[in-house]
Amino acid sequence: MKIDFTHHQSAHCENGVVANLMRYNGFKISEPMVFGIGSGLMFCYIPFLKINHGPAITYRSMPGTIFNRFAKRVGVKIKREKFKNKQVAQQRLDENLNKNNPVGLQVGVYNLTYFPDEYRFHFNAHNLVVYGKEGDKYLISDPVMETVTELTEKELEKVRFAKGPLAPKGHIYYPINFPKQIQLEKAIVKGIKHTCNDMLAPVPIVGVKGIKTVAGLIRKWPKKKGVKVTNHYLGQIVRMQEEIGTGGGGFRYIYAAFLQESGKLLKNETLLELSKDMTLIGDLWRDFAVDASRIYKNRSAKEDAYNAIANQLDIIADKEKVLFKALKKAI
Repeated sequence: MKIDFTHHQSAHCENGVVANLMRYNGFKISEPMVFGIGSGLMFCYIPFLKINHGPAITYRSMPGTIFNRFAKRVGVKIKREKFKNKQVAQQRLDENLNKNNPVGLQVGVYNLTYFPDEYRFHFNAHNLVVYGKEGDKYLISDPVMETVTELTEKELEKVRFAKGPLAPKGHIYYPINFPKQIQLEKAIVKGIKHTCNDMLAPVPIVGVKGIKTVAGLIRKWPKKKGVKVTNHYLGQIVRMQEEIGTGGGGFRYIYAAFLQESGKLLKNETLLELSKDMTLIGDLWRDFAVDASRIYKNRSAKEDAYNAIANQLDIIADKEKVLFKALKKAI
């Protein structure tokens, strides 16, 4: 069985899955619009959650929330299921495919055989679409890949039931009901307000305050944790930023595209200007990633290198504070 499903490559997995499932069901929605309406942009430092022996840092909202928020704001209903039994999980997947219903899956990255080795590490919140099955092989549309691919029954079962933090537990999801027409204007405003509130939250580990907190920790870690642990943590920050999804810089570029698209739709010139500012902030995140990676690879030529990259984060936090205050006012 092979569903007539069109694969579109995207910058980030969950956005891409949502946009592709919406297109299949007759609604042409861009990846940035999904991300913005779903309030995907976020920063959170989570010291109590360890991934790869380092504190977790996320540049996006929790897995699943982008689709949930997007769906609620545009009037789409979605169904989600998790499973304890692997056979039942496969049976439910096959039932949907037999009904010509492509589905989204949450999976672990480590055992995705079509991923390059350098991208296969223990991270369990990746998203893809299954759109068919031929023999014992499932047809896979992974939105971060250029072309479609496939996984055997055993390979797919392994990634659907990966162990560890954010274990997917066979998670399957798909839209089940749609409005006659999707109205984006109100949904855009709700999405922007939510993101502004998140990024300006008065909490030391969230939003711009969270960025400031991490900057302060980078200054303290060398003496408190030692250079080896500090460099491992920096590697973790960069990996979470640049390799898991699209992280700090990439998400800012997607959000800039959302603001540009929204500015034209709402005829709001301020959003168009803030889109340009957000792109420049994305550049600063990329510069930080390059400089931090030089340190943990022992290639930094700067004196007092840890303070220098901490200063970069402080500057980013200050600029994002100004931007999100202006954005909140603009709508």
